[in-house]
Amino acid sequence: MPSFSAKDVQKLRQLTGVGMLDAKRSLEENDGDMDRSITWLREQGLASQAKRADREASEGAVAIGRSGSAASIVQLRSETDFVAKSEQFVALVSSLADLVAEQGEAAIDAKADEIDSLKITLKENISVGRVVRIEAPADGVVDSYLHLQAGRGVNAVVVALRGGTEELAHDIAAHIAFARPIYTNREDVPEAEVAAERETVEKIARNEGKPEAALPKIVEGRLNGWYKERVLLDQPYVKDEKQTIAKLLGSASVTAFAQVVVGD
Repeated sequence: MPSFSAKDVQKLRQLTGVGMLDAKRSLEENDGDMDRSITWLREQGLASQAKRADREASEGAVAIGRSGSAASIVQLRSETDFVAKSEQFVALVSSLADLVAEQGEAAIDAKADEIDSLKITLKENISVGRVVRIEAPADGVVDSYLHLQAGRGVNAVVVALRGGTEELAHDIAAHIAFARPIYTNREDVPEAEVAAERETVEKIARNEGKPEAALPKIVEGRLNGWYKERVLLDQPYVKDEKQTIAKLLGSASVTAFAQVVVGD
């Protein structure tokens, strides 16, 4: 059992301004002693980051890692693009992505010291954002797309296909990077979300004075447009809008995809 409580963690956070994980770790390192924990945080250069921790880390970089049939995306956040473009920052997010691809999402915890060290070196609030790992199905492939800006990744996509090629998976990933779907197919969209949108577009149509008899067709048409904005298989392929992603896939199917964009 730990020699401290959740209230102790909260108190240490209030006294030093550090994050919850840093406060907890400090208390663990010092057997729950508050004064020693504060000193430890100062020695680590973390307590002095109180003001930094309150600043929004809305910049950063994303990287993609590959290991066998698995691919990963790791997002590392920073306050400024100046830091996000630095060699140290880009190298760290890249190594994190490789580690996650090889060992799984939980493996990133082993890099906590390295992240803390970079906070001190670069004097910014730096934190791990989204971490995603996707494995190809037994009879499929996984591939990715990474959009670079000033030497750092800013838009990362990983796609797993069943019955497709890596080239096709890459094409789908590139499409996702720009079209930004949320769901793979219509069945994935929560029913409550669909019902709310249906109600909204019906109200809009009524307010526009559309004939009552025409409402069902108008509502369905607008719902189809709504689906195209968020459902991958419904979207026109960005390189050839005459065909949908569903047609591009043919007999292949998307088993999973993930997209992480800096600033989102």
